[in-house]
Amino acid sequence: MKPSTRKRLTAYCFLLPNLIGFLVFTLIPVVAALGLSFMRWDSYNPTQFVGLQNFRIMLRDSSFRISFWNTIYFTCATVPLTVIVSLVLALALDKGLKGLSVFRAIHFFPHIASTVAVAVVWQFLYNADMGPINMFLKTMGVTDPPRWTASVTWAMPAVIIMGVWKSAGYYMIMFLAGLQGIPNHLYEAATIDGANGWHRFRYVTLPLLTPTLFFVIIMNLIYSFKVFDQIYIMTQGGPGRATSVLVYYIYVQAFVNQNFGYASAMAFVLFLILLVITIVQFRLQEKWVQFVN
Repeated sequence: MKPSTRKRLTAYCFLLPNLIGFLVFTLIPVVAALGLSFMRWDSYNPTQFVGLQNFRIMLRDSSFRISFWNTIYFTCATVPLTVIVSLVLALALDKGLKGLSVFRAIHFFPHIASTVAVAVVWQFLYNADMGPINMFLKTMGVTDPPRWTASVTWAMPAVIIMGVWKSAGYYMIMFLAGLQGIPNHLYEAATIDGANGWHRFRYVTLPLLTPTLFFVIIMNLIYSFKVFDQIYIMTQGGPGRATSVLVYYIYVQAFVNQNFGYASAMAFVLFLILLVITIVQFRLQEKWVQFVN
């Protein structure tokens, strides 16, 4: 056997476990879900081909429309807030503070903590009668504090705040790595030219941080569209349908209503939405993403 062939086979052997896992747990389920989106199936009776009926039902389903717009609401609020908070934290930690590793660990801990456990804790914090947040607001003179997850108006903002708090530390680490990759001589040159702190951030830091910013936005968009666990634990899509998002509604249709065909159709639509958003982002990156040469 030729050395090149042996090396190629060795590489394939290392890749094979991951490829098998991708095939069994990702590719086959995705293809099966796509086929199921054209079927009617309740897991008890045989599947029945219905063509595009599931997609036509989707257009008339008010709960789907509400879940879609709730997802847009959650995404449009979570993505910019997470980017801003994580970038501010990264800029603060990039100043070479003492005990930097401790601060990194403190801010990163919410990300590695179980979402279920975190959601339960925040559910207690948001308790309208005995929660620490409302108790603090009352001591500050607020006579009628929000009822948070029990309020149609405040339930989604409450979930958004929790989501930003949990994710900011993860993206902070990415921004911090991006900041530390910017050459110092660029800052020195800008300072010699008379640039102040804002000018250095605006014309040096921000442009050279755009590759990291691009990655953070893409990942945060995907996460926001797929949000489920904190909705399930904190609000169950309520009150009413105030926090029902697409993935939660897909879960309800599939595992509560046993309508797997319709749930698969919605999952396929969600996949197309994320695919289009990602493609558009990659097409637009050439216009605003700058790389260090």
